[in-house]
Amino acid sequence: MQDQTAQIEWRDGRVPVSVQFDDPYFSLENGMDETHHVFLGGNDLPARFRDGFHIAELGFGTGLNFLVALQAFRASGCGGRLVFTSFEAFPMAMSDLHAALRAFDGLPEDLAQASEFPDVMEGVDFVLRVVIGDARLTLPLWEERADAWFLDGFSPAKNPELWSPDLMAQVGAHTVQGGSAATYTAAGFVRRGLADAGFNVTRVAGYGRKRHMTRAIRS
Repeated sequence: MQDQTAQIEWRDGRVPVSVQFDDPYFSLENGMDETHHVFLGGNDLPARFRDGFHIAELGFGTGLNFLVALQAFRASGCGGRLVFTSFEAFPMAMSDLHAALRAFDGLPEDLAQASEFPDVMEGVDFVLRVVIGDARLTLPLWEERADAWFLDGFSPAKNPELWSPDLMAQVGAHTVQGGSAATYTAAGFVRRGLADAGFNVTRVAGYGRKRHMTRAIRS
């Protein structure tokens, strides 16, 4: 199933860093808080949650964003199931994924119980699908649309392919009217790509050392 397994180095014994892209998988300050600020807050969640709410993501990484979103979905009390689809070119070895998640307390245990990298995982209140491969090839073939996007590829300076105008156009085409997208980056070409893809784009306060991040609403 895996095209290329992610190559990992560890910073301070707890933060995984991609060898391919020389970039950490989550904030050196607090990855869980970053997910709350950027991806939940940036998409006005959990206020928008409902049964069948569909989150799509570029860059599954450690699965932290999925688990934080699932935790928030459960705490919201809206009931039903959360649908989460992620596009990932370099899946992590499960031993690395488990080691990365051990840095955080209180997360759902669903991924911790997996022995193999999930392509489909279902629970009572969620459906997780991870689409393996280059998103530039796999996203155009996807037949669904998301209510919210977590754009969490590695830094645009180091992984520009995952932020190209063509890929942002695909994100727009696979977003429902009134749907949203959020990302930690405020790079100008990313914001322009989202605007060209049909989003109303705003720059807002970022997390930690990042002064700004991007929020976008599909008009």
